[in-house]
Order: sequence, then C-alpha cells, then structure tokens
Amino acid sequence: MHNIGLKIWSTNFDCYAKDAVDFCRKGICSYVELYVVPETLETLKLWKSLDVPYTIHCPHSAHGFNLSRKELRETNREIYLETKQFADELNADFIIFHGGMSGEIEETAAQLKDFCEPRALIENKPYKAIPGFYAEGITCVGYSPEQIAYIMKTAGCGFCLDFNHAVCAANSLKKGIYEELSSYISLNPTMYHVSDLSDENTEFDEHLNLGKGVLDLKRFMSLLPDNYKVSLETKKNFKSSLSDFYEDVVYFKSLFER
Repeated sequence: MHNIGLKIWSTNFDCYAKDAVDFCRKGICSYVELYVVPETLETLKLWKSLDVPYTIHCPHSAHGFNLSRKELRETNREIYLETKQFADELNADFIIFHGGMSGEIEETAAQLKDFCEPRALIENKPYKAIPGFYAEGITCVGYSPEQIAYIMKTAGCGFCLDFNHAVCAANSLKKGIYEELSSYISLNPTMYHVSDLSDENTEFDEHLNLGKGVLDLKRFMSLLPDNYKVSLETKKNFKSSLSDFYEDVVYFKSLFER
C-alpha cells in the first residue's frame, strides 16, 4: 500500500486546503506534511478544521530555526513550542527537524534532546547550503550517516531520510550515492522525502517534480520497506491547484510497476 504525503506550508491554506482534503479522501495521498512557518498560529484553527492526518515539519534555518547555534537556544525553543502546538492540536504522528547549519553537531543533538519530544525525527541534509539563499561556503549539520546516527543516539530521536539530500551530500563528500544510501537505510528511517534532480552529480537540492530530472527513482524506491511513509517534496507550480502533485503521485506509483 502506498503511504504518500503531500508537503505544504501553514501559509498555504487558501491555496491548497481544498485539494488536500479531496486528495486524502480519494486516496491520492495519505497525509499532509505541514511545514510550520513561524508566527502563523492564526492558521492552526483552519488546518484543524480539515479531516486529514498530519505530519509536522519544524521550521529550518531559512526561518531562523538553527539547532546548531548555542546563541539561538531561546528563539529555537520559542519556535519549537509553536510547532509543538500545531503537532498537538493536529494529532500529528511526527515532527521533522533539520540539524541547522554553520554550527556544531553537539549543540544540535543537545538542543533536540532538551525538547524531550517523542515525535522528533532528524532529517539528513546536503553538505553545502544552497548558494543565493545562504552565504557561500555554509555547511549543514546532519550531512552524513555518521552525523545522523550521533544525533539519533544523543537526542533519542528517529530519522527521516531525504533521498535527494543524501545524493547531494555524497557528491560533496566524493562518496558513492548508493553506498551512502545503504548506510542511511541501515539506520532504519521512520519516513522518507523524495523529489528529483536535474544533475545526479549536483551538490545542491532542487525539489524538482518527479520525472523532470535524471535520478533513477525506481532504484531509489526499491530501497523502501513494505510499510513506508514518503512525502513528495516537489515544487508546487500553481497558486490554487495541486494538479502537479497529482501528476507526481501518478509517476511515483508507476515506479512500482513491473
């Protein structure tokens, strides 16, 4: 059975809520992965009005949440508590966290541990931050199976494997893509993220729609366990329709056909 998630933001209610509910009811997707933009608690009652299952994604560095920086502990906790309120009221099963960037992995693990959040999943990241969004040369925390294993053990959390992030990091580290993926899989991920890339050798994530890039997604998906949970982290190209997500789902399901 396909357990596919639609990833949208807490600011997207007017744009995508109608389609999200329709897709869940029709079995096109199984849940909504909601990225919580900081200071959007006013939207919570709207999302709560929908009869859909939720997974929550905590804000990342682009919205000021960076677990790897000690000086951000106070603001990180404030953002986490707002995210937790979304998770609590929407009965979410998991909260996904990024490890941060331009900081220390020990700080990431310590802050995540201090949250005492039983639903926490750490997501692996590329080695390099996307240029244009961040200063050149900025590196991410959680770019290798070893770093993810350390955070999981120290913080007592689970793991969300992002296939594209793993590809980008492997390229930066001059390691084989499938060897790295095998190491990540050995950590028993709770769930997964997938999209496409225009270049299998790139170091930077793109979130392309499925089939619009060059990745061997069929081979990637062969690594999924029987009872997988995977969010399609693909671009939304229309302001009031999720028709492109529907096309991604059709493509995704075709990857399992013999």
